[in-house]
Amino acid sequence: MLKRVFVAPDPGRVRLRFAARGVLGIGFAVLVSGLAGHTLVGMVTGGLAALLALFTVTDATVRGQAVTTALLPLAGLPVLAAAAELHDQPVARDLTFLAVVGAGVYARRWGPRGHSLGVFAFMTYFVAQFLHATPGRLPELYAALLLSVASAAAVRFGLWCYERRMPPAAVPAPPGGRGLTRVTTRQAVQATAGAGFALVVGQMISGERWYWAVGATWWIFVNTTSRGETLVRGFRRVMGTVLGIALGFLVAVPLQGAHLPTAVLLAACVFGIFYSAAVSYTWMMLCVTVLAELLYGLLGVLEPALLAVRLAETAVGAVGAVLAVLLVLPVTTHAITDAWIQRALRCVHSATAEAAARLAGDESADPAQRVAELEQLLARVRLSVAPLVHPLNPLPARKRRARHVLSLLDDCVREVRGLAAVAADPEASHDARLAAACWRVETAVEALTGGSAAITAPTDRPTAMDPALAHLHSLEQALSELAHPLRTASERRMVAAE
Repeated sequence: MLKRVFVAPDPGRVRLRFAARGVLGIGFAVLVSGLAGHTLVGMVTGGLAALLALFTVTDATVRGQAVTTALLPLAGLPVLAAAAELHDQPVARDLTFLAVVGAGVYARRWGPRGHSLGVFAFMTYFVAQFLHATPGRLPELYAALLLSVASAAAVRFGLWCYERRMPPAAVPAPPGGRGLTRVTTRQAVQATAGAGFALVVGQMISGERWYWAVGATWWIFVNTTSRGETLVRGFRRVMGTVLGIALGFLVAVPLQGAHLPTAVLLAACVFGIFYSAAVSYTWMMLCVTVLAELLYGLLGVLEPALLAVRLAETAVGAVGAVLAVLLVLPVTTHAITDAWIQRALRCVHSATAEAAARLAGDESADPAQRVAELEQLLARVRLSVAPLVHPLNPLPARKRRARHVLSLLDDCVREVRGLAAVAADPEASHDARLAAACWRVETAVEALTGGSAAITAPTDRPTAMDPALAHLHSLEQALSELAHPLRTASERRMVAAE
């Protein structure tokens, strides 16, 4: 786990800059809230709003990110008002919370913006429960939220907008069909059902901290698609919470809310959340848990019994998510994995065609964009395959096959990346052999995505003097080797269906 976080590649130091800007933006937002005369509750609200504004907005372009950030208050303020007004009406409060859960997950069908607004709406309702918001506090909470989102935006789009010097990120849309077959619709139903279970059982454990269980269920569903992904994420959330509680006994409980050391540790936790999110959900949850403990210390309510309640509520939320994905409109891991693999293979063909066109003299062809999209798709394949390669997977044959597929897809990405680099060289030449090799790649991709096993491995090995052909040869080899594990997986599912 330590290796995944601290040794994982960070091209362009993007994760480092993302984390450093998160600390700076949230610190600035809290400072502005304090200078505005807000109470500790208002400052905590502002800090959490700034964290969400900097963390959850993931549009592909800077302009899109700015628009989504400006829309966040429109999603958060009505929800905050509803949570405060219903504070003393448990039944209406709980039903509204479940409605926010369902709507927040359903909004993901509108891409990154819908996802960001859904997360912000949910977390605003959650924070209102966390701080026991009442109607009398609404003016201060409104002001803190608006001021903090504006402060975070000033840092993100004014002081340190490193995205302006980067190409737009490729954000692949999730695969899906119509009606309830759409993944987002299924997940909205699943999340609502799981949150309903967590809410009821969570209130049996604690009448004051029940919302922790609902929050655990919600966050387990974020960025997952299949039941396998959700099960793995639930396991990692519980593990991160356990480790965070253990660390909290060592650092948060002894501090008892002392301002200066707590502020330093809060900044460290924020950095850890932003820096580890892309590579380790367990580490991110550890940092989130310690951050929550430190905030409770500032509010003067942190004690060992509270940490035990948090662990129990997290476990309830994880159980709710597991039951929901197993029993309510389940989406199988294999179905989602196959969809992402097929999209990655089609992208391999598109990138190869763009590179060939560039080598043929077409200046408008740009394989670099296709390579970026392919890398995003490979990351999504890794996420969907995670349950199959997890150490607790009891099926070693499937684990080996999944790892083999990932290794071959890595080879494809590496060769496509090398081919794009050759095509970018203005002195690179084109000949008929390149066209023939690209045609063979197209044929192989069509065979793999169409379920055919008729893929012939290349025989002629090009020399080092033909780098483009060398990359295409290796790409053909990887595609031909992919036929066996993909065909085996398909045959197993057909037998199981019979």
